[in-house]
Amino acid sequence: MTKITIDSELICPECGHKKLVEMPTNACQWFYECTACQVLLKPLQGDCCVFCSYGSVPCPPIQASGSCSSGKG
Repeated sequence: MTKITIDSELICPECGHKKLVEMPTNACQWFYECTACQVLLKPLQGDCCVFCSYGSVPCPPIQASGSCSSGKG
């Protein structure tokens, strides 16, 4: 069984702020508001969630199976 990491460091592409965030384990998170500059992060095209686009670790569904329940991964 693959060990799933649930913490990912999100890096804001606008201001560079880094924050360690606990990821949801059963779904993808499509939006995240930067706590420093308040920009709303959205996944890049082809990514299923903000963690896959801006995080140090991809989301749990991607870690577990290589695909995401949203159908985008």
